[in-house]
Amino acid sequence: MTTLLDLTTPRDLAPVLPARLSLTPKTTLAGQLDGTWWPHSRDLAAELPPLATALDEPWGRITRVTVNPTRWPVIPHKVPAAGHTLHVAWFTEQDPDKLILLSLTMGRCDLLVIPPETEPAAAARLMAAAAIPGSVLKAGALLANEAAIGRDMRDTRRPEDSWEDEGGSCISLYGRPLGLPVMPFPVPGDTWR
Repeated sequence: MTTLLDLTTPRDLAPVLPARLSLTPKTTLAGQLDGTWWPHSRDLAAELPPLATALDEPWGRITRVTVNPTRWPVIPHKVPAAGHTLHVAWFTEQDPDKLILLSLTMGRCDLLVIPPETEPAAAARLMAAAAIPGSVLKAGALLANEAAIGRDMRDTRRPEDSWEDEGGSCISLYGRPLGLPVMPFPVPGDTWR
């Protein structure tokens, strides 16, 4: 897959979109993820500053970020964000669908990264699923589940079509297929139910 970045528009002039973020409520239940992030693009230099700004209040100042390089075409080593610098590193061993943030005050924050091209309904389901306290599902499992759900939801057949090919036939109250005559009394070899 080839990803192109628009480097013709200076970052100073490009509109800054707010971070689309959902955090897990603080409880005693520890889960695999601390929330979900749905970036607008695969440009880390443009996407990390709004994320760091959004997390300043609930998590404190984010200082370090780690990603897997399979999902990000360009990984800058340093990104200016909200008056400080984010140090970015990549690890191929890290889950490709997860972003790890480190803060001096709160420690580590693991976020599921929803692909930017995801449809809004699917992203909403993923954001809700990843924010469940105590969830044992990892980032890859959540995305795989959503992919399976998305395929089921894209079934565009009419209800009448599924009726026609479901394989069954309607049964009358007497246990016989509709259309056959119903005898008012039992016939030899027939049993009443």
